[in-house]
Amino acid sequence: MSSGIGNTALAYARLWHVVDARGQVLGRLSSRIATTLMGKHKPIHNPAADCGDYVVVINARDVRVSGKKADQKVYYRHSGYPGGLKEIPYSRIMERNPSEIIQRAVRGMLPKNRLRTPRMDRLHIFADSEHPYQANATKIYDQKVPLPCSPIE
Repeated sequence: MSSGIGNTALAYARLWHVVDARGQVLGRLSSRIATTLMGKHKPIHNPAADCGDYVVVINARDVRVSGKKADQKVYYRHSGYPGGLKEIPYSRIMERNPSEIIQRAVRGMLPKNRLRTPRMDRLHIFADSEHPYQANATKIYDQKVPLPCSPIE
C-alpha cells in the first residue's frame, strides 16, 4: 500500500475557510475567495474538476472599497424587456443586503462555465459575525488578506 494515500485524501478533502471581511478591500478579498472556491491553492488543481473548498465570509457589512467607489459605483441588472435596465448604487445595496456585494464580486471573478454555480453554492456570506457553520470551520482568517503570492491557508 502506498504511503501517499493520506496526503492524497487530504488534498481532495473540502475544508471550510472562515474569512472575516471587517476592514478588508472588496476586490482583494473577492479574488482570494474565488481562488479558494476554484481550488487553485491545492496541489491537485484541475480547471475541469471542481476541487475547491467551502468559504464562509463574516462581517460582510464592514467590507470597504477603495477610492470613490462607495459614492460612484453602480450595479446594473436587466429584466430582458425593452427599457428594463435598472441601476442600483453601491450604497443602497450595502443598506439592503451587504452580502450581495461580495457575492457579485466573487461571481464575476469565477470562470464563466458550468462549474460556476456549484462553486458559488459553497460560498456562504453573513452580514454579521454569527453563522451556523462554526462547527465545520477548519481554517479561520481574522487578519488581513494574505499577500498575493501566498494562498489562503
